Amino acid sequence: MLVAAASMGLSPGPAWSQSKQRQQKVKASSYRMPAPILKRLIDRLPTPSVSASPDGRSLLIMEKPGLPGIAELARAELRLAGRRIDPATHGPSRIRPLSKLRIMALPGTAQRVVSGLPKGARIGRPEWSPDSRTIAFSVTGRRGIALFAADVATGRARRLTDYTLNATTGPACRWLPSSKALLCKTVPTDRGRPPGPPTVPTGPVTQESSGKKAPARTYQDLLKNRHDEALFGHYFTSGLVVVGLGGEMRSLGIRAIIVNAEPSPSGQYILVETVHRPYSYLVPIWRFPRRVEVIDRKGRLVRRIADLPLADDIPIGFDSVRTGYREFGWRADAPATLYFVEARDGGDMKRKATVHDRVYGHPAPFRGQPTVLVDLAMRYHEITWANDRLAMVQDWRWSDRRYRSLVIDPAAPGKAPRVLFERSWEDRYGDPGTPQREPTPQGTRVLKTADNGRTLFYTGDGASPAGDRPFVDKLDLASGKSTRLWRSRAPYYEQPLRILDRAGNRVLTVRESTDQQPQYFIRDLSSGKVQQLTRFPHPHPELRGMKKELIHYRRADGVALTATLYLPPAHNPARGPLPMVMWAYPLEFKSASAAGQVDDSPHRFARIDHRSPAIWLLRGYAVLDHPSMPVVGEQKTEPNDTYVEQLVASARAAIDEVVRRGVADRDRIAIAGHSYGAFMAANLLAHSDLFRAGIARSGAYNRTLTPFGFQAEERTLWQASPTYIRMSPFLHADKIDEPLLLIHGEADNNSGTYPMQSRRMYSAIKGLGGTVRLVMLPHESHGYRARESIMHMLWETDRWLSRHVKPRRARRSGR
Repeated sequence: MLVAAASMGLSPGPAWSQSKQRQQKVKASSYRMPAPILKRLIDRLPTPSVSASPDGRSLLIMEKPGLPGIAELARAELRLAGRRIDPATHGPSRIRPLSKLRIMALPGTAQRVVSGLPKGARIGRPEWSPDSRTIAFSVTGRRGIALFAADVATGRARRLTDYTLNATTGPACRWLPSSKALLCKTVPTDRGRPPGPPTVPTGPVTQESSGKKAPARTYQDLLKNRHDEALFGHYFTSGLVVVGLGGEMRSLGIRAIIVNAEPSPSGQYILVETVHRPYSYLVPIWRFPRRVEVIDRKGRLVRRIADLPLADDIPIGFDSVRTGYREFGWRADAPATLYFVEARDGGDMKRKATVHDRVYGHPAPFRGQPTVLVDLAMRYHEITWANDRLAMVQDWRWSDRRYRSLVIDPAAPGKAPRVLFERSWEDRYGDPGTPQREPTPQGTRVLKTADNGRTLFYTGDGASPAGDRPFVDKLDLASGKSTRLWRSRAPYYEQPLRILDRAGNRVLTVRESTDQQPQYFIRDLSSGKVQQLTRFPHPHPELRGMKKELIHYRRADGVALTATLYLPPAHNPARGPLPMVMWAYPLEFKSASAAGQVDDSPHRFARIDHRSPAIWLLRGYAVLDHPSMPVVGEQKTEPNDTYVEQLVASARAAIDEVVRRGVADRDRIAIAGHSYGAFMAANLLAHSDLFRAGIARSGAYNRTLTPFGFQAEERTLWQASPTYIRMSPFLHADKIDEPLLLIHGEADNNSGTYPMQSRRMYSAIKGLGGTVRLVMLPHESHGYRARESIMHMLWETDRWLSRHVKPRRARRSGR
C-alpha cells in the first residue's frame, strides 16, 4: 500500500510518518561534531608534564595522547567494591596513559626520547629509582600490563615482565631501596578461568542489621551478590614477586587481595596489607576487613600487626575514622620502624576526649607493644620525618576548620608536642606553606633541613588580596620565624616545584603569565638568574589577545567576592554588552572573612580545553569563571541552613558587577556548572529569575537520595530535613521556568550523583511543562573522556546557548 500511495502521488499515511519520526529521532541521538573552531582546539595534544630525578640532575618530560575514542570506554568493565577494572588487563578500566617519554640532562636542555617501547604504548606513571639511574613504568596492552625500565644514561627501555601485572588495587610495582629490583603484584599463574554467573539463582540476596548504627554515604559500584564476590576474589587476588632489572623474578609466596606492599627503607622487611572476608554490600574495598603484617624479603611472616574488622559503622562526620590501628607506614628516616595511628574516641570526633588520636612507633624486630610517640588533641592528618630528633605532625578538626603543625622529638616518646602553627585552613592569607622534603638514598623522602637541623624550607601559594604570589621561605625552628627567600612577581605567576640542592638555592619552577604558556625553569635564588628548560607551543593561538581580569566586588551582606572575567580577543566595547556564560562552584565556609579571600592570581595562563568555560569565547560570549559562591555559617550556624539565600545573593552580585562594567547583557546570561556546580545551577533557576538558561552536568538534584550527608554537609536527612528539602531543586522543579540542559554520564561513579538524579530531574521539569533537554553520554563516568562524548557535549552546549541565550529579548526583573 505504501508503494502504491507513493506512486500515485498521495500523502504518506500515519505509519510512514511514525517511522520517519523514529528515524529522525535516532539520527538526532547520534554523536555530533561542534563548530570547527571548537573541534580544532579540542583535538590539540595536551601540554606535557615533568618530573625531576631524586638527585636533581635529570628531568623526565611526559607527553600525553589526545582524547581516547568511545571504543576505549566501551571495553568490558567490572565494577566491584568501589573500583572499576578492565578484566582483560587486570588494571583500572579508565586509564589516562602517557604516550612518549623524553629525558633531559640538567643543567642542559638537550633531550633524548625513551626508545624500545611497543608501537602506540600506553605508558603508566613513571617512577625514578632511588639512585636516579633508572625509570620504571608500566605499559598497558590489550590483554595485560607489563613492567618496563629505561636506562637514564641511554634512554633505552626494556620489558622486564610479561603482561601479567595486577593493578586492580592500585599501582602494581614500587622500587626496592637497592635500586636493583622492584616489588610487584602479579596475576597468579594458576588462577584459572573467571567464575561465570549462575544460570539459576541459588537464593535471594539478604542483608540484616541488628540495631547497631552503621551509616554510609551513597557509594557506587559496590558488591551486589555472591557472583560479584567471586569475581572480586578472582580478579583482585595477586601474588607478590621481586623483579630484577635483568628480568629475573622471585616469588615471595604471598597470594591474597593485596592493597599495599611497601618495603622498609633498609629493604629487609615488607609491610603488607590485605583485605579478606566478610565483604560488604554497603561500603567499598577500603573499609573491608584488613590484615596488616610484616614479612621478610623471603616472604616469611615476621609479625602480624593488626587484623581489623569490617568498618561499616564509622560515624557520620568528615573527621570520623575506623576504630583500631590505621595509617600504617615506615619511618622515612629509620631503617625499619613502623608507625601507625589509633583513634582514642571510638572514631568519633564529636565525642569529648582529651586525646582523639595516638601515634605509635614500632621498630624492628616488632616484638612487644608499640611505643606511644605522641597524643593528639585533634584528628591525625600526616607525619613527615626528618631524623631521630625531629618530625612534623599535622592534626585537624572539621567543626571549626582548625589545623595544627606540631614539632615532635621521636627520641622522646610521649613528650608533649610543640605547636609550630595553629590556624583555620580556610584562612589562605595566613597559610605558612608546606615544609619541603628531600629524597634519601633509600627512596624515601624526609624533611629538608639546614643549619644542622635548625632550619626548614617552606613553599606555598602566597595568597593575598592582590592574588596568589608563590614563595620560598626559610623557617627557624626555635623561634618559628620565617625569612622570605623569594616570591613570584608580576607579570608572572611562578610556582616553586622542588628545591634541587642542599643549600636551597636552585629551585625547579613553572612560570606562566596571562599570554605565556607555562614553561619550566631552574631559578637560582642567590643570583636571581633563571634557565628556561622547556619551550612548549601555545596551546590555543586563536585566543591570543583574549582579555583576562581578576575582578573584585561585594555581596549585599558585605562579603567580598572575586571572579575571573574573560572577554574575546576581538571584543569592542562600542558594540555593547555580550551574552555571557557564568561557570561556578559553591563552597562552604565557617568564616565570612575567609570566604572573602582571593583564591586565584591575575597572572595565570588560561589553559583552555573542554573543561574550561573560557572555550565559549570562541563563540562570541563573555565568560565569568569561578565567581565566588560562598555559603557561610559562622560559629554554631551551619552554612547550608541559608544556602539558597546566599547562593542567590552571590549570583545577583556577580551579575550586577558585570552589567556595571558594561561587558554583559543582564538578560542574556547562562548559569552553568559540573557536579555540585550543576546542583547550584538548578537551584539558581528554581529560586531566582536572574538567568536566561542553565547548563547542569553530572549533578545531584534530590538530596533525600543522599540522606547521610553530601558535600560539606555532615547532618543526616533526619537531623536537618528542612535544609535537605530547601536545597533540593528537584523538589522545587515547578519553579524552574528557564530552559535547562542536563548532561550526565551513564556510568557516573561519583558518590551521590547517580545518573538517576538527572533522569528524575528531567522527568519532573518535563512533566511540569518546563523547557528541558537530557543528554546521557554512554560509558562516561563523572568526568567525560571519550572524544565523541566531549565533541557532542560541546555541540549540545553550543546549540543550547545559541537557541536560548544569544538572542536578544525584553528585560525582566529577577527574584
